[in-house]
Amino acid sequence: MSISGNVSPQWLEEQYQLWKSDPGQVSPDWQAFFEGFDLARQTPVSDSNLAAKNSAVDSLIYRYRDLGHLQACTDPLSPCLTDHAQLNLAAFGLSEADLDQTFYPLRFPKQSATLREIVELLKDTYCGAIGVEFMHIQDPTKREWLKQRMEEKRNRAQLDRAEQLHVLEKLQEATLFEAFLHRKFLGQKRFSLEGGEVIIPLLDTLLTQAAERGISDLIMGMSHRGRLNVLANIFDKPLENLFAEFQDNLELAFVGDGDVKYHKGYSADRVLPSGHNLHLSLAANPSHLEAVDPVVIGKCRARHVGYGPGGKKRVLPVLIHGDAAFAGQGLVTEVLNLSQLDGYQSGGTFHLVVNNQIGFTTAPAHARSTLYATDVAKMLMVPIFHVNGEDPEAAVYAASLALEYRQTFGDDVVVEVICYRLHGHNEGDEPFFTQPLMYEKIRQRPPLHEIYAARLIASGVEPQAVTERSDKISKRLEAALDGEPKPQADVGFQAKWANIQRDYTREEPATKVDAKTLKKLAQRLASLPPGLNAHPKIERLLKRREESLLEDTGIDWANAEALAFASLLTENVPVRLSGQDSRRGTFNQRHSTLVDQKTGQLYVPLAFLQKGQAAIQIYDSMLSEAAVLGLEYGYSLETPHGLTIWEAQFGDFANGAQVIIDQFIGTSGTKWDRSSGLVLFLPHGYEGQGPEHSNARIERFMNLCADNNMHIAYPSTPAQLFHLLRRQCKLPYRRPLIVFTPKSLLRLPACSSTLSELSEGSFQAILPCATPAEQVETLLLCSGKIYFELQAALEAAGRDDVGVLRIEKLYPLHQDVLQEAVSRYRNVKRVAWVQEEPKNMGPWPHLQYRLSRAIGRNPEYCGRKAAAAPAVGSHRRHREEQQQIIDLALGVPKAPGNKDK
Repeated sequence: MSISGNVSPQWLEEQYQLWKSDPGQVSPDWQAFFEGFDLARQTPVSDSNLAAKNSAVDSLIYRYRDLGHLQACTDPLSPCLTDHAQLNLAAFGLSEADLDQTFYPLRFPKQSATLREIVELLKDTYCGAIGVEFMHIQDPTKREWLKQRMEEKRNRAQLDRAEQLHVLEKLQEATLFEAFLHRKFLGQKRFSLEGGEVIIPLLDTLLTQAAERGISDLIMGMSHRGRLNVLANIFDKPLENLFAEFQDNLELAFVGDGDVKYHKGYSADRVLPSGHNLHLSLAANPSHLEAVDPVVIGKCRARHVGYGPGGKKRVLPVLIHGDAAFAGQGLVTEVLNLSQLDGYQSGGTFHLVVNNQIGFTTAPAHARSTLYATDVAKMLMVPIFHVNGEDPEAAVYAASLALEYRQTFGDDVVVEVICYRLHGHNEGDEPFFTQPLMYEKIRQRPPLHEIYAARLIASGVEPQAVTERSDKISKRLEAALDGEPKPQADVGFQAKWANIQRDYTREEPATKVDAKTLKKLAQRLASLPPGLNAHPKIERLLKRREESLLEDTGIDWANAEALAFASLLTENVPVRLSGQDSRRGTFNQRHSTLVDQKTGQLYVPLAFLQKGQAAIQIYDSMLSEAAVLGLEYGYSLETPHGLTIWEAQFGDFANGAQVIIDQFIGTSGTKWDRSSGLVLFLPHGYEGQGPEHSNARIERFMNLCADNNMHIAYPSTPAQLFHLLRRQCKLPYRRPLIVFTPKSLLRLPACSSTLSELSEGSFQAILPCATPAEQVETLLLCSGKIYFELQAALEAAGRDDVGVLRIEKLYPLHQDVLQEAVSRYRNVKRVAWVQEEPKNMGPWPHLQYRLSRAIGRNPEYCGRKAAAAPAVGSHRRHREEQQQIIDLALGVPKAPGNKDK
């Protein structure tokens, strides 16, 4: 169908007249149409085919821009294509007879050119060592920007001799480093970069260009492949220290359990030859491929927020991926989706995909369903550059152009380097077992630095200049092997972490806030600006919250949380809360962000407490657990003096981010000496909502606990939450805090706190019984929501011989504190632990032994039997089970014929 197939002649004539008077009055597509129309009208009648051929040439130009990458010479292991069915002249009704005919193409670098010149420019630009996918980008400004820059230089680097020799030297550094490790530490895993050494000059160029374009911080995430090479030749990590790690030199003391050398993070401040300073940071990461991606984005987000306006252009996230992981790991897609979201965007990520054309032993045909490993990135409509891994000048050019695009438009960019892997997955693998044909080709390939050196020698470089550089590098490697490791700064606790101590202490900070201040904050939170059309119900809710403080009628959960946030903000502690539906709250409880009912404008009362307060960020996240939690963990690493919270929609859904919990939150301190004060809000409690909306898996988090690596709390009152959040920011050290938060308690009148409990109290690891100690004959211990059901049953039954002791902090739970709490009940005849969760879940599996030690006997267990699923699906069965737990705890005899289920 023609471009005008769905428009009327009258409308078309009107648009044509508008275009004639001012081309800018119509869209770019219609401009092109009318230009072609006029050109056809001016064609001499004697040449009836010229108009058709002009149109064919325009189509050919478009096709090369769109599909030229299919003929690009980007695979060093395959011969270059000389033709492609969709790009040859016959596909457009043209022939070699037309090659010397002059045409007048639209939007082309030359106003007129022969077909031969046109094809030559297009092949040079789009079918050389760089294949580019960019025509899927819908923004014509971005497409035009790319076209102009690529076609002007024909996608070729224009390096002077000094720059070429520098590229050669970086290649030599990369290759000789790997060869040296292979000789000196034979058999040790290093996950060599050999076959992909070109990324070293690429990254070197990226650093130089980044600094010159105003970037001050470059934060990188990558997996194990080539990591040691990057540390040595990009981050300038002392070779002596790297070699000492291979020798497992115990004098290089580490904190905690440590990790393998190709997982560790590193930071450095580089002074580049241009004189620019650039801070480099390589995030520590586990073996779980791509898990570090959102962590890097979170670190970058925190840094550019700290810089203020313009911060996005100062901080560059760089993620280095493998081809199989980029296509196979869903976390990649989640992180790509974060790139343009308010609250999560980082100004554009530089994605470098090292495509060694194999995933462990899996061929591309079995690793993805797409043509390219990078096809998933097209969801963002960003440029993708495919580069031949044996053309270092093409690689550095692509990196430079991609960075310029990122700085101009604030979008992600993707550079895929197509190369190979010299060895197997690690140096002990035999790749010929599974890829004999591929590895026969690889066996015959000379090292890249030799290929490039031969190219430079052929262009006039003296061979001596090549050998001098390689000899110098070899001598430096040998000297470093014999040298002493250099002292390294305690990076984890410098700069913004300088006043935070590494070690855990039992010190308890003051967290109370005087009543006058709390009342003032409550008034500010309830004061709405004139003209804001708040929802009437929300306006009444805010007033009730204010009155609850002014009249001391009971502070509920959401109110205590808001007051904790507000008090921290006015003490210059920034607060960030992120999660699915966090602004309103999953259970319609928070209402942190008001929406004008007439304009849709947002208003956050916490942002307008007083002049000079700290920043508040509350965001509704996309529907992802792993990526968002990973981002918030990264954010917390950069903000030790702030309160950073990730909230699950239901605590059950946290297992969607289990990799982040297990590999980062639970173990980063002992593996990498990296502390985090991240807080997790995990709604938990049994209300008959089924197996996926009841249980946040307390037992899984407790199973991660050792050496005081995190805090786990199940607070039962608003005041406890208030002090717990303030305590998190005032402790002298930082540890992750896991908070199991309520659902039904959010509106339970009994679950409220007095003003004095906020203004005079503090967080209590254990809350004592309401029953006087001397009256207690049955002592029930529990955590969380079940307390209120037990207390209600006791009051209904008129029982004054039963005490309920609440354990609010599940870890660390110090034995002396527990011992002291239970020792005051001297007349106890019966002790039982009560929980809602099945016997193999909840706190019981981990507390049973500690409780036995504290009370000198084995406590009874009152709860659901062990189960595979966390909860039943029937609401009726839930009620029955819940009542059985209460009856068992209170010693109520079973009805005749009632059997355990």
